[in-house]
Amino acid sequence: MNRVVEFIKKNFELIFWVTALVLLFTMVPSSSHFTLCPLANLGFSFCPGCGIGHAVHHAMWLRFTASFAAHPLGIFALIIILFRIIKLILKPIKTVII
Repeated sequence: MNRVVEFIKKNFELIFWVTALVLLFTMVPSSSHFTLCPLANLGFSFCPGCGIGHAVHHAMWLRFTASFAAHPLGIFALIIILFRIIKLILKPIKTVII
């Protein structure tokens, strides 16, 4: 049990990003949905971050036009997250080799 907790503590960020991408990959984008966005819940019609989850979803399904329409930075966000995941995976490997 301690080993599992220790593993989660050491790799929390990796687990977080992989889980986030899996959930975004499997989501069903729809026009009406519940949102956690505080600006949208306060009634503002514009939020600079709204749509990025849908954009990442579309980019993972290789629908780049839909991704860009949902949010222009969605493809960029996916690339950054993938690079971070790779970096987190390679970090323990580098410490073992060195």
